[in-house]
Amino acid sequence: MKKIYGSAAEALDGLLFDGMTIASGGFGLCGIPELLISAIRDAGTTGITVASNNAGVDDFGLGLLLQTRQIRKMISSYVGENAEFMRQYLSGELELEFTPQGTLAERMRAGGAGIAGFYTKTGVGTVIAEGKPHMDFDGETYVMERGIVADLAIVKAWKADETGNAVFRKTARNFNPPAATCGRVCVMEVEEIVPVGSLDPDHIHLPGIYVHRLIQGEHEKRIEQRTVRAA
Repeated sequence: MKKIYGSAAEALDGLLFDGMTIASGGFGLCGIPELLISAIRDAGTTGITVASNNAGVDDFGLGLLLQTRQIRKMISSYVGENAEFMRQYLSGELELEFTPQGTLAERMRAGGAGIAGFYTKTGVGTVIAEGKPHMDFDGETYVMERGIVADLAIVKAWKADETGNAVFRKTARNFNPPAATCGRVCVMEVEEIVPVGSLDPDHIHLPGIYVHRLIQGEHEKRIEQRTVRAA
């Protein structure tokens, strides 16, 4: 089965449609699938629901899709650093399903594991729990959260072999693996593709069985808040 494609546009061919749900990896500006996001922008797909820990910044990551009004709804835990996101949300142009960070990670993991829903204490007694089923266990109240199953997962890894077995670096590992597993189709971009057998099996963070399409490309490494001091 061919997994390696020549470009992001080729890897996304036939997968995009208006109104779709996309799970996107990344943590802050680490591990953002920037090549795939740019290709989605260029494809003009609209009405997208995106599940992602962050919403990018104004000129990078998912911020590019917000600029072009291609995102209809965000399922996120952190939405700072993006003035356009704030403007669209406050004006009612963008829907937001605000989700605590650990809950979002577990919703993705659960969706990938075939678990329809789970109970958590996080959010009980807040607006996050409004309208959701509650259940008491051992005298404590829990709220039910649904697993996320996306039409498409887009993720970014540091290295992968030709079958898609992947290694993520540092905080890029936080959301990329669960995002990858909860997509019906997963497209992954990597900094380096290596031969099969060259990765230590004990060091693989995402098995290639979850990865359907794969591209290699140049990536930009950004810092969210650059702080310096006088010499």
